[in-house]
Amino acid sequence: MHDRLASLYPQHLATLRERADKALALGGGFDHLVIAAGTPLRKFLDDQDYPFVANPHFRHWLPLTDTPGSWIVYTPGQKPKLIFLQPKDYWHVVPAAPSGYWVEHFDIEIVREATDAVALLPDAKTRRAILGPECPTVPGAEANNPQAVLDYLHWHRSYKTPYELELMREASRIGARAHHAAEQAFRAGESEFGIHLAYLTAARQNDAELPYASIVGLNEHGAVLHYTHFDRKPPAESRSFLIDAGASAAGYASDITRTYAAKGHAEFQALIDSVDAAQQGFAAKVRAGQSYPELHIHAHHVLAEVLREHGIVRMSAESAVASGVTSTFFPHGLGHPIGLQVHDVAGFQASETGGTIARPQGHPYLRMTRVLEAGMVVTIEPGLYFIDMLLEELRAKPVASEIDWGRVERFRPYGGIRIEDDVVCTEGDAENLTRDAFAQIA
Repeated sequence: MHDRLASLYPQHLATLRERADKALALGGGFDHLVIAAGTPLRKFLDDQDYPFVANPHFRHWLPLTDTPGSWIVYTPGQKPKLIFLQPKDYWHVVPAAPSGYWVEHFDIEIVREATDAVALLPDAKTRRAILGPECPTVPGAEANNPQAVLDYLHWHRSYKTPYELELMREASRIGARAHHAAEQAFRAGESEFGIHLAYLTAARQNDAELPYASIVGLNEHGAVLHYTHFDRKPPAESRSFLIDAGASAAGYASDITRTYAAKGHAEFQALIDSVDAAQQGFAAKVRAGQSYPELHIHAHHVLAEVLREHGIVRMSAESAVASGVTSTFFPHGLGHPIGLQVHDVAGFQASETGGTIARPQGHPYLRMTRVLEAGMVVTIEPGLYFIDMLLEELRAKPVASEIDWGRVERFRPYGGIRIEDDVVCTEGDAENLTRDAFAQIA
């Protein structure tokens, strides 16, 4: 893995430098690109910080995720510089001195104080594009985040380099390994909390290191789209299990969801199998030239057929979609861009100079509206849920007579189903990072 990354990193860095050159020019002729790793946010009325999350722009250049107070400085035509904060501190673990396959590509200066780091930045009288969080502020190096610079960099961040894809494969392998452990814990009768602990152990990552808060839901809890409660006691009967959890590799994310039926619940397992088959069909359509919103609408039609097949609705697929019935059972978007962030940037962006592509009418939660291009990575995560609030709204509509409410009641105790893979768009067949990772542990 290390040798592979070492061979891919120089071209990745060259790509970032080229993009930075163009972004600074488009922004109006900035002299320098200055990127803050950021500093931790302090908890209100407390002397403790929230877990530190490094600026994704910083992580784009370097595989460093826990170096608060450090900076990258790039001046076109010059070797990039890392100003590395290694404080004198006996309260916390001090970051180790930089090492690894990337260090030869940077001029590195190590400082002991945050103010010393700021003092080494380009003079404030020069034109500096400073990318970083606006809070907390860094005196003497306040972020200005020029929009034209951000638009260009965000647009091109959609196209992953081979180096980035290698890290995303690793994040998928870690996630698949942990998902396997979570399924085993479910089969063994563990609580949601126990399953979560099994996941963390297998991933070898703590909660703060994961790219997002894991969703671990047994039975009806699978109907809560962002369920993060973690019951400490197992239910009297574990009928079903939905887990949406990822992993990180040098700042890159995986985002994986699986749903399982307990032994003896064949009817719900059959519904899972139908959603899984549909999901694989959607993932296979991830290729250059495919409109993501059109793929989302296609998913609604296919899932309407699944609802018909399992006797939940009696209407045609076209009627189920047009009347909004499918949105009761599938109320979120088909997926989103993924990379340095779980919900990565530029999913709605019209071009490298900004702008927005609107969501299709009636689909307010879709997180991407662009046409897919080679190098993009997106999630494909269809679902079918039995959500009490949405079902009550559906009961009040004229189309309620087209629903077999007895079948709905049979499935309500299982909560819902979601299947999610991370998929790379290419000029040909898609690369399914998630399925490939699961295959490696089979």
